[in-house]
Amino acid sequence: MSSRGPDQDQATAPPAAELTEIEDAALELARLAGAEIQSALGRTLAVRYKKSADPRAAFRDPVSEVDQAVEALIRARLAERFPAHVIIGEEVEEERGGEHDFLWAIDPVDGTTNFVNGFPLFAASIGILHRGRPVVGALWCSTSHALRAGVYHARAGGGLRFEGEPLTRVAKEAVRRHLAGEPFASGGGGVPWDVRQTGSAAIECAFVAAGLLRVARFGRPHIWDIAGGVALAQAAGAEVRSRSPQGWAPLERFAGEGDGDAGHPLRRWRQPVILGEPEAVEILCGRHR
Repeated sequence: MSSRGPDQDQATAPPAAELTEIEDAALELARLAGAEIQSALGRTLAVRYKKSADPRAAFRDPVSEVDQAVEALIRARLAERFPAHVIIGEEVEEERGGEHDFLWAIDPVDGTTNFVNGFPLFAASIGILHRGRPVVGALWCSTSHALRAGVYHARAGGGLRFEGEPLTRVAKEAVRRHLAGEPFASGGGGVPWDVRQTGSAAIECAFVAAGLLRVARFGRPHIWDIAGGVALAQAAGAEVRSRSPQGWAPLERFAGEGDGDAGHPLRRWRQPVILGEPEAVEILCGRHR
């Protein structure tokens, strides 16, 4: 966590007009990513698997030609519109820039295993940080609260939207047992929810923001998995915490790890994260100390 205080953050926060411009751009790029993903459905895809030192994980991390094409498309558009901004993407290890206040974290297809198998739960995730603080998120999701594909998006100081329209969460007062996203479907032990595994951290972040999941926990996500989703969750009023060696604490900004010899320090960021309704977050933090 940074040592900067709230007064400093307020003084250096980007202007609302600038965030609006960035949100509009992120929404446009997320829609383009979704169109590319949808156009690939039903056709034979080239798929490779990332190398792993663990033989048991040899085929657990696929990369399709669509992942690479979508990230290349987003990078090309950003080079035209925001040439100085930093970019960290899942599929391209080379980062552009390094010192700019704005950083784009891109996961072109989150839930690639689902995607290549035709299981319809996947997303394209775009998150924008300002000095490490999540300020804009745009997530194209293959399905939504409206039972159709579309983009959840938000900016700091603005509310959660779905395809440009404000999203108001519907109260579920008659529902006595809600849902939670967890890495492993154990879910017992008296927690007041049932567990669901979607195979996509971005989908689960969006579903928490939209009120479809009460809470979600992620074991060791990469920054591109959740940067956009954290921005959505915060805009929707959810609580977000990450765990460091010192314990669980509010996730206000992403701090770099390491000395930067292997690219941007945020590329190596990996911390457990819980986000959702405050009471549910408190329960999970207590169960996973």
